[in-house]
Amino acid sequence: MRRWLLLVTVLSTPLLTHPAAATAPPAQPPATSTGGTAPGASGGAIVRGGTEQIEIIGAAPATAVSFHGPDGTSGTGTTDAQGAFLFRNLAPGGPYGIGVGDQEFTVTVLGENDHPPQSLYDGQRLGEGFGYITTRDGTTLSANVVLPGPIDQGPYPTVIEYNGYSPSDPGGAAFARLYTSQGFAYVGVNMRGTGCSGGSYGLFDTNNALDGYDVVETVAAQPWVAHHGVGLVGISYGGISQLFVAARRPPSLKAITPLSVYDDAFRSLSYPGGLLNTGFTEQWLKDRSDQSKPYGQGWTKTRADAGDFVCAFNQLARLQQYDIVALNRSEPFFPGPQGSAAKLVPAEFVKDITVPIFLAGAWQDEQTGARFATMLNRFAPGAKLFVDLTNGGHTDSLNPTTMARYAEFLNLYVADRVPDLGALKLIGAALDPVLYGTTDLPEYTNRFAGKTLDQARAAFESEPRVRVLVESGGKPGATPGAPLPNTVISFPSWPPPTAVTTRWLLDAGGKLVTDGSSTSGSSNYVADPTALPATYYSGDGNGVWRHDVHFDWKPIPAGDGAGYATDPLPTDTVVAGSGSVDLWISSTATDTDLEATISEIRPDGTEIYVQSGWLRASQRALDPAASTELRPVQTHRQADAAPLPAGTLTPVRVELYPVVHPFRAGSRIRLTIDAPGDARAVWAFDTLSRGETVTIAHDAAHPSALVLAVVPGVALPPAPPACGSLRLQPCRPYQPAGNGG
Repeated sequence: MRRWLLLVTVLSTPLLTHPAAATAPPAQPPATSTGGTAPGASGGAIVRGGTEQIEIIGAAPATAVSFHGPDGTSGTGTTDAQGAFLFRNLAPGGPYGIGVGDQEFTVTVLGENDHPPQSLYDGQRLGEGFGYITTRDGTTLSANVVLPGPIDQGPYPTVIEYNGYSPSDPGGAAFARLYTSQGFAYVGVNMRGTGCSGGSYGLFDTNNALDGYDVVETVAAQPWVAHHGVGLVGISYGGISQLFVAARRPPSLKAITPLSVYDDAFRSLSYPGGLLNTGFTEQWLKDRSDQSKPYGQGWTKTRADAGDFVCAFNQLARLQQYDIVALNRSEPFFPGPQGSAAKLVPAEFVKDITVPIFLAGAWQDEQTGARFATMLNRFAPGAKLFVDLTNGGHTDSLNPTTMARYAEFLNLYVADRVPDLGALKLIGAALDPVLYGTTDLPEYTNRFAGKTLDQARAAFESEPRVRVLVESGGKPGATPGAPLPNTVISFPSWPPPTAVTTRWLLDAGGKLVTDGSSTSGSSNYVADPTALPATYYSGDGNGVWRHDVHFDWKPIPAGDGAGYATDPLPTDTVVAGSGSVDLWISSTATDTDLEATISEIRPDGTEIYVQSGWLRASQRALDPAASTELRPVQTHRQADAAPLPAGTLTPVRVELYPVVHPFRAGSRIRLTIDAPGDARAVWAFDTLSRGETVTIAHDAAHPSALVLAVVPGVALPPAPPACGSLRLQPCRPYQPAGNGG
């Protein structure tokens, strides 16, 4: 998510024929308060009653503030160095009495279902270039409008990118060109507390979602917007935000296209398996905090210095953001329903999305991970959900094959027209060298040419909804590592309905067997997190996506992990879905962190990374309603945590993140277990392992096993891609672990 900023900065190949023109800034800051009585004398405090919060700005620093609610609640505080204070998590209603020094105010606090009248949206006018959108509580959000042609030649089908990066920066609107080149108007909007937007930043909080609702309705009301309906676009941060906004069901939203998203912030990103992710996730949170400070994004200071008084005014509440890094660290267990992490679970609310959805993601995504696929069956039954899945990293959801289906979707469901993919060559020529360092592109065809819109939609919807790009990076004749698949397979839904649950038992000598003839035995290893690097990539930010990226994926040192492998497979075996590593373990410590990785050992002696999963053993308690044979789901509740009993074998299940990978006949499936480290490109973990000895039992009474979903009958190209060509799947010479596997 963070590295997307670097991409936008360098993606500068011009595709527009009609450049954006910035509008002049307002002459002075706003001088009214919204939701309350009139502010005091010019220069006095402004009080805004917002959704579940009250914002105070414009007071003197270190001023005492207080509130008294209609339900008898009360609170006090002191304004910060910029004269601001924010009371959060307030019950809707009023009147609330607010004291700011010797000033008195009365405000009403809005509830999340208190939508404003249509007049709020109809009364706002956005021109081409930079401007502001006013939300229901009076907060103004910075927006940049980029049109594909003169405004008087509209209306244009319109898409919105909404996130906390810099989508409204007029000098960085490169992402807009992906859409304007296809005839779409593009509107980039900064979330509150970011860019030139007002308010205080909160990570995917209620106000973010409701602001997004107001943005959709305001943009849709513009006369240059075709059909007065819009789509949402964006990758990563801009993809995740779409899920939150769409679940609020803004009436003018036509479709969403979330790319590279997550399903559950706690389990997917912050604490995979209960382990604090100190790599990408914590750094991303720190970046969000830093960029949400006053003028935390450099372009905003430039605008303010040039006379944009609204941008300057909108920095006043910035010091009221809460410390999201500290909050994340303070919640090492999954919190109750009102906890911050509990509100960051799209899997729980995607069922509320009613518009068509195009979603794409990658199995080895080095930023948001692959667990997003576990929520694909959580969308509403009958939802128009179209999915592209691939091996690769965070930006592989923008691979050139997926871009064709993505463009078709936007044309069919946002523009209401038969798709014309003529611009994709231009898009690929600009995008691929920046992301991947290649110029390899597929042939694009207008496969719905000659059809009516209804016929084209019917044809699009008749195809299998889930498409999987297999062995991306290994297409014959293409540059090795270029994001083009070796083959494509499709399923009507996810998980694949034809998948067969297949169990391999761990056995003596590092074997994985399926015939139930495992012998008594056990394997021991030392859980030493210093035995391997934290990650297998150490290059710069964007380099991880290049076709020629270098990964240094090291073998497990003898004694520091256990390995198990099948005999050479007699037939092609396609694994597709989530997996489980079911272990019986004991430890010389009361707790240990487990990392489970599956890989492919080829007949030529090379080994290819496939997927991993993690578990803190003390957080092994399962949610029985959510868990299946293929997918263990831990509660991660503090009340359920328990130490490992001394000297006793204990069952634990490690969730393997979803993946699709073909193991050809003659290859072997390998499972390794060790302490966390060297299994992701930019994830690192705050592990409690400190050299304890872990014992894995495998006998009739303790049937430790690897459980995977295998899809039969998939035809594969006979030749496997070369070692090192598969995207975000490191390759190395196979070296057995100390136990022989």
